[in-house]
Amino acid sequence: MSSPTENPPREPILTLPRALTALIVVLFGVHVARWALPEASDEWVVWAFGFVPARYDSSLLAERFPGGAGAGIWTFLTYSLLHADLSHIGFNTLWLLPFGSALARRFGAIRFYAFLAVAAIAGAAAHLLTHEHEVAPMIGASAAVSGAMAAAMRFAFGSGSFLSFRRGDAEAAALVPALPLMQALRHPRVLAFLAVWFGINLVFGIGSISIASQATSVAWQAHIGGFLAGLLLFLLFDPVGPAGDQSASDAAAATRD
Repeated sequence: MSSPTENPPREPILTLPRALTALIVVLFGVHVARWALPEASDEWVVWAFGFVPARYDSSLLAERFPGGAGAGIWTFLTYSLLHADLSHIGFNTLWLLPFGSALARRFGAIRFYAFLAVAAIAGAAAHLLTHEHEVAPMIGASAAVSGAMAAAMRFAFGSGSFLSFRRGDAEAAALVPALPLMQALRHPRVLAFLAVWFGINLVFGIGSISIASQATSVAWQAHIGGFLAGLLLFLLFDPVGPAGDQSASDAAAATRD
């Protein structure tokens, strides 16, 4: 009979890692806390912690926007913790479940949170570049979610990974070596995913919401900024290493938290 150490228990593919569970709890917790605020206070929170491109317009008075000078720094990240409604959070969570789970297992908690922060900042920067004088605050975690989706594409279709036809348990699926960027961009399934993702964003738009007007608009440029950051910066965070780098994969598996 095999000992437990020889055949460790296989983690179901749909079990959420603690880092992702904690993130989802925070997103919903922030929204519930806003529910408890008076309407005026909630509006102040959105303006002080949402991302407002016009805040960086030198022709406008800084005092026009809540939060002061500090908001010009922290809102590059804090906007991603705010959502318009439960359906907004739910939609982002839906995409995080497969892609965020795989990435959290692969990176570990610290790298996972740092990576999402970088993707959110990249999304805000892309929104600022394309909406220089926009006064409406942008909120939503969609740029960070887009970054997670792009990063997962680097290893998702490898043999045994979570989107492959022959996947293993959750931990093993998350540790499949990544494809080098140029090789990934030639992979037919990656190309198909990219075409669908960019098509959806350019035609319909998903996720982040501008709430200053009655007509909801979608900050699709922020999604693309987060997505490109995730695709291009993935290897800076990846502890496993690219395909063919077995020593890096072994070291990552041995030191994961």
